[in-house]
Amino acid sequence: MFASEVGTETSAGNVRRAVRRILRAAGLKAEEWTPRELRHSFVSLLSDGGVPIERISRLVGHTGTTVTEKVYRHQLRPVIEHGAVAMDRIFPVAGT
Repeated sequence: MFASEVGTETSAGNVRRAVRRILRAAGLKAEEWTPRELRHSFVSLLSDGGVPIERISRLVGHTGTTVTEKVYRHQLRPVIEHGAVAMDRIFPVAGT
């Protein structure tokens, strides 16, 4: 939930429009991102960066760590490493 400039609840549509404006200003393709995806990315990147799950949970407004761990946190390193191994197979280093 986000508050408007006058303190009232902001509608989901207004939040999406504001996020799209920010994404476009950052040079990103706004249609490829949603506030939900940004939230998942935020949690995953903090987790991958070593921030304790308890702190992340508090930052996103969860009272415990269960939802943060099971719904929002995605392991990035295994995905990156798996992709790197696949790319090494596809494009072997010359002379090996």
